[in-house]
Amino acid sequence: MIFFPAIDLKDGNCVRLLRGEMDQATVFSEDPGAQARTFEDQGSKWLHVVDLNGAFAGEPVNGPAVQSILAALSIPVQLGGGIRTLDTIEFWLKAGVRRVILGTIAVRDPELVKNACQQFPGRVAIGIDARDGYVAVEGWGEVSEMMALELAARFEDAGATAIIHTDISRDGAMQGPNIEATLDLADSVSIPVIVSGGISSMADIENVISRSYGHPGRVEGVISGRAVYDGHVDVGRATAMLDAA
Repeated sequence: MIFFPAIDLKDGNCVRLLRGEMDQATVFSEDPGAQARTFEDQGSKWLHVVDLNGAFAGEPVNGPAVQSILAALSIPVQLGGGIRTLDTIEFWLKAGVRRVILGTIAVRDPELVKNACQQFPGRVAIGIDARDGYVAVEGWGEVSEMMALELAARFEDAGATAIIHTDISRDGAMQGPNIEATLDLADSVSIPVIVSGGISSMADIENVISRSYGHPGRVEGVISGRAVYDGHVDVGRATAMLDAA
């Protein structure tokens, strides 16, 4: 399993939102490249990055900040937010992003996503951000009529490398992840699933590990943002725990 410290980018800064609300942002660093390097120095083996402005705009906005992160690191980066065309996918993969995360476009244009999975094997993940089980799109500003399980099933045979499942009601709230919903999702498809939203402590990570045993679905890893910045989750320890799992 993989531990992914998270960098969410808003106006060029590293921030964390509360339950996906853009006006509820806390700035943790004004230097994304330096923050990314800190995570690598602490032992991280992957980094999760989201262009929040891009998610709302429907196109990349924080490009210079992402470039500064890529230039600072030797570990792989997964990137989401505003990636909605094949040209944008190709641009970021050529720029050094290991894999892109496609969310809104997975609902709006599933054929484009399937095409991307075929063109860039092993380098496309699906982002499923849910409110009460329904998939949110456009930077979480809109809730679709599609259930998370339905969206996951749509890409069962597409070749996606992972699903990042976020319970928006838990994101940034430090109330623990929605493990039940994530495990239900993991058990419904053969695609590995990553837990996101609500990780508040090392105990939450231990809980994800222990709860994942015995399930047919594969949980690939855990994403944490605010708890890392606040010091409640230690990057080195979390990485080692999930490596061992």
